[in-house]
Amino acid sequence: MYKVHFIAIGGSAMHNLAIALHKKNFYEVTGSDDEIFEPSYSRLKENGLLPKKTGWFPEKIHKQLDAVILGMHARPDNPELVRAKELGIKIYSFPEYLYEQTRSKTRIVVGGSHGKTTTTAMILHVMRKTNFKADYMVGAQIDGFENMVSFSEDARVAVFEGDEYLTSSLDPRPKFHLYKAHIAVITGIAWDHINVFPTFENYVEQFSKFIETMEIQGRLIYFDGDDNLKRIVRNTDRIDVVTFPYNTPKYEIKDGVTYIKTRNGLVPLKIFGEHNLQNLEAARLACKQVGIMDDKFFEAIADFPGASNRMQKIVDKPDRVAFKDFAHSPSKLKATVKATKAQYPDRKLIACMELHTFSSLTEEFLPQYANSMKDADIAFVYYNPKVIKHKRLKELNPDDVKTAFGGENISVFTDSEELQNKLREFNYENTALLFMTSGNFSGINLIEFAKELLIS
Repeated sequence: MYKVHFIAIGGSAMHNLAIALHKKNFYEVTGSDDEIFEPSYSRLKENGLLPKKTGWFPEKIHKQLDAVILGMHARPDNPELVRAKELGIKIYSFPEYLYEQTRSKTRIVVGGSHGKTTTTAMILHVMRKTNFKADYMVGAQIDGFENMVSFSEDARVAVFEGDEYLTSSLDPRPKFHLYKAHIAVITGIAWDHINVFPTFENYVEQFSKFIETMEIQGRLIYFDGDDNLKRIVRNTDRIDVVTFPYNTPKYEIKDGVTYIKTRNGLVPLKIFGEHNLQNLEAARLACKQVGIMDDKFFEAIADFPGASNRMQKIVDKPDRVAFKDFAHSPSKLKATVKATKAQYPDRKLIACMELHTFSSLTEEFLPQYANSMKDADIAFVYYNPKVIKHKRLKELNPDDVKTAFGGENISVFTDSEELQNKLREFNYENTALLFMTSGNFSGINLIEFAKELLIS
């Protein structure tokens, strides 16, 4: 029995990895955390992995352990980590352990500032529909997959979403540098995580390094519409890597449905927006590298519903529709608003976004949001001053936020109740409503609230 202990088992990725190993019968999994929220709490409990008490317990670390897996939010002075070092137990970060589990497999790694979750989910959806066995790690729950991480003995391919954020408190390398891709996808580059990458140049450099980490004679699939990305591909020293540029495939919209044009005619899709069509093209090329041909790909992708919280349709009525989306960075925000307006050109578009991440709440970063919501008829920007204080950032002025976004359609709110009351004032006939956040607007159940607004 292989014994593994998780420090910070409650993390989104960590608890999924713990469950994946638990399902492999020859692993004995334990873990600790100082706080565990839903859905991690219920899923760990369901699998018998929920710690009896929250907190850190050095006595859980003993010489019989084969490995310790360290979560991102565990600090360097974590008492369990200190104990593991004292005993000389092998310590892995989350990405290091994923690599160890898939060393003998062909690894597809999807990176980029935006679209990586959706692109990874598309690849996995097509593989499942075509009975193509693969190990995987994806950053959101997707239809047809019980867990966000899975390992098997017989899969010859592994598909990973490649996050550029730091690996752990002990390892400042971006996660996707550790996966050593055989087939790499880069969807685009737009500055993010400024608390870690203080300049755009520093951020772009991480994608150059990602290419450098690829296995010999790898395949690089990249978005040809991104000038920064084209430049780093052009300047790479990896002459052994074969490149596959892609762009937006041909499509048309009829009666609120997007159709992609293929050699065998039009294929209706459940998704929409040029950014999603670009993700689809990247997924098609990745699948082709492992032998899934285009006819099978398009047949399978037609019913792809999207990844959780990525343009998730939460209300759908003949004259009104509502979506919630994970968009929070400027590039994601702009793409999502533009796509929704293009899909529903004759409807009033009311777009609501929350500044929630470290980058988005930083005064120096705000100008990146210029014109990102210009395609909305009415746009609301919300942020919670308490979150700014918690993150120890400089206080933001609502007028400065409005100026940074630009446009007469923008209103800024710092009180969640006031925003909700404002939204209750509208008539939602012939309207598309869009909620965009990596949070929940300070405690709003967005699905129930959208139903209240559009159905009640």
